[in-house]
Parts: sequence; C-alpha cells; structure tokens
Amino acid sequence: MRPLILVTGGTGYIGSHTVVELQNNGFEVAIIDNLSNSSIEVLDGIEKITKRRPLFYQFDLCEENKVNNFFKNHSVIAVIHFAAFKAVGESVAEPLKYYKNNLLSLLNLLKAMKSVNSQNMVFSSSCTVYGQPDELPVTEKAAIKKALSPYGNTKQISEEIIQDHIFSFNLFKAISLRYFNPIGAHTSAFIGELPIGIPSNLVPFITQTAIGERGCLQVFGNDYNTPDGTCIRDYINVVDLAKAHVIAVKRLIENKNKKSFEVFNLGTGKGSSVLEIIFTFEAATKQKLNYKIVDRRPGDIERVFADTRFANEELGWKAEISLQDTLLSAWNWEKYCRGKS
Repeated sequence: MRPLILVTGGTGYIGSHTVVELQNNGFEVAIIDNLSNSSIEVLDGIEKITKRRPLFYQFDLCEENKVNNFFKNHSVIAVIHFAAFKAVGESVAEPLKYYKNNLLSLLNLLKAMKSVNSQNMVFSSSCTVYGQPDELPVTEKAAIKKALSPYGNTKQISEEIIQDHIFSFNLFKAISLRYFNPIGAHTSAFIGELPIGIPSNLVPFITQTAIGERGCLQVFGNDYNTPDGTCIRDYINVVDLAKAHVIAVKRLIENKNKKSFEVFNLGTGKGSSVLEIIFTFEAATKQKLNYKIVDRRPGDIERVFADTRFANEELGWKAEISLQDTLLSAWNWEKYCRGKS
C-alpha cells in the first residue's frame, strides 16, 4: 500500500484547496467526506487543476466501524482533519448537533489512527478559540477564553482532546492551525466556496448577492466599537491557507516539529471590517451590492486579527495574495459556477 495523506472533509472549501496543494507537491491523497456541505463535483475541479483525481470515500466519520476499516485498508502517514460543522449561528441554535459531530468524528479518528500506529495529524482549528481577545493582534500565547459559541467551544475541546491523547500515546504528533477567515477561490475558478443552502459566511453571501441569487446582503450590526461600527476580521486567501497545511504536514512527517503539539495562527495580520470587504469587492469587480444593516448576530466576536510572526518565522510561511485579488477570485468562481462569463 502506498502511503497516503488522508484529508477529512476534503471536498469542502478549505479541504479541496489543500488537496490541490498536496497533489501539486507530489503527495498521494485520499478524501473522506459525507458530502453534507459539499458536492462530489468538487473532485472534477481538483482533477482539472492537478491532472490527478484523489481517492474518495463517502461516509460519516461518526460511523466508527467505517473509520476503522479505512485505516485497516490504507497506509496513512498523516491526517489533515477538516471535517466539522462550522457555522457559528447554527451552532448557537443547535449546539448538540455540533458537539456530537465535531467531537465524535475526532475521537473516532484518533482511536483508529492509534490502532495502526498512524502518528501525524494537522488539525483544522480556528481563531474562535481565543474568544474576544484582550489584546490585538492575537498571538499563540493569548489566553484561551470562554468560547462565544458552541462551534468555538468544539474547537477548544478538540485541541484539549488531542493534547490528552498525545500524553497517553507519546509517539503521536499534532499541529493545530488556528486560522482566521478564509475567503477567495483558486485562480483557475475550478474550485471555491459554494455552501449548500444559505451561506453563513460573508463572502459567498456577497458573491451570491452580486450574481442575483440573494435579494439583499445583511450586515449584522453597525454599533460595534470599531471605526465604522461593523465587525473586524482577518481575511486570508484560501490558497495561502492551503499552502500552510502542506508545510505543516511535511513538518510532522519529516520530524521537524519542536513539540508534540504545536499551534500556529494563520492570517494576514491585518483586520478588515465588513463594510471594508463590501467596498473592496465593489472596487475589484465593478459590481454594486445591495446591503442593509440589521441587528447583531449571536456569537459574533467584535474584532479579531492575527499576529502571524510565529508562523512566518517558524514555518517559513506568509500570506501573499491581496484582499482585492482574493475577492476578485471569489467573484470569478461564482460566475464560473453559474455558467456566466
């Protein structure tokens, strides 16, 4: 059996871009995804870009027997674990759904990996673990504060589970990548962010509004303590983000990690408000957006952006693609999906 990188949630937004970068770097890749928030056609996009089609298995990671059987039948040198529910608002409304899916899937993975002595995991974490930080920009040494949503709490708990697992299985190594707000699409426009149903993230809602799919873009609150009153986030290009996952998995495979559990913040180091994103999108695409200010949304953090120096220096990675180019790539992807030029 040829060694594989397993990418869970690999037909999802960040997962699919990471699969592309892994294959472009010569790795053999297998995807497990239940397609609950993605489409099988994503595999076609990956193949168009890389000229290779990854192995694909459709099942739910909460099904322990299927996870175990996969590891018995494949030689997995590392796992990049994306598969999780991730909508902040939905997690507030349906917390039990998030706790079951996000935690049970991780538990099943770790147990199956240990059974075959598979020792490397890159974990898809989030800046939500910091809650509303006391100081900005956020460093990796910032306090892990009470999460403002069940989604954020599942990321905190998941990191604790991984660290406890390392303590009991000292051959195991993990890197947690705490990223901020991924946006944009591959420059080919063959893959990008296309959630099923109504988007919970800002940029796909913007592109769907611009294409005529949504009547009006809602801006959740303009009374925050920010320059224009809207929430501030650190928006990072998804391709830049995907490349960081490749660097992290190589670090583990080549035993270059300095601790059994390492954490890196992935962002641009600059915060942009919701209104800044809207205005930059309009400038980049020449599309006028219909938007309105509405009440705040439960679970939203006022402002957060990364201190990226540790990732820049230790991983040798840096976000490079501009906000304007990133938003243009998201628009080109939206047009490609809708068959418009």
